[in-house]
Amino acid sequence: MTTNLHPGMKEYNRIFKECNYIYHDIALKLGLSDSGFDIFYTLCDIGDGCLQKDICDATMLSKQTIHSSVRKLADDGYLILKSGKGRDMHIFLTDAGKALIEDKIALAVQAENLAFTDMTDEEQAEFLRLNRKYAENIRKHAEQIDLSF
Repeated sequence: MTTNLHPGMKEYNRIFKECNYIYHDIALKLGLSDSGFDIFYTLCDIGDGCLQKDICDATMLSKQTIHSSVRKLADDGYLILKSGKGRDMHIFLTDAGKALIEDKIALAVQAENLAFTDMTDEEQAEFLRLNRKYAENIRKHAEQIDLSF
């Protein structure tokens, strides 16, 4: 069994980490945690009134991480929580939260959209196809790993 990374994987990991660093840097400049930025980013897409579960599904972050970040953003005056059915808590932006999205988060979304649309339609389709295929393959191979002791 080889434990050395394939050179292509080294490059993919470097690119992936560079992209993560870009978002981390944006979050830091806004005074947000990475998960706080992810929450605002997701709210740009799915909007007010969503559930924490919706944000977990969109960000692939744990329920605990989202819960603590939502509470912090609420304490900071960016979000309010309103009870729904059962234990559901709906998340809404305050005026300060709306302003942050309109003034800052939207610029990050716009940069990301421009980076994607700078590619041709064919490149966009290929980029998505290959990343989807990689995710499917890594999931398939990871499921075969016996991690028991």
